[in-house]
Amino acid sequence: MMTKALLLKDLPGLGPKSQQMLVEAGIDSVETLRTLGPIAAFMQVKRYQAQLDPPKNASLNLLYALVGAVEGEHWLSVAQEQKAQLIMQLEGYAELEKLFQQEGKKL
Repeated sequence: MMTKALLLKDLPGLGPKSQQMLVEAGIDSVETLRTLGPIAAFMQVKRYQAQLDPPKNASLNLLYALVGAVEGEHWLSVAQEQKAQLIMQLEGYAELEKLFQQEGKKL
């Protein structure tokens, strides 16, 4: 039986830069990452980075790393096997987020 990783640094394939991006965006635990899920966590990082001066822009590699970390797979495998599906999910999440914002609600 695999024990649950308690710290972001314990997750496979999540390097120091990715960890820093998560923490800066308010995702400071494995529990928070798993609760949000990789797509919502990625969007939270993107929103945070867009507000910086100068703005930063996390690449899709972060999304692949987040999925890999949560699923226990290497991010390159995720990128090769799930890329199209993840991009569609990301676009769907962004559209849903816009609808919620128009109604004054938070997703």
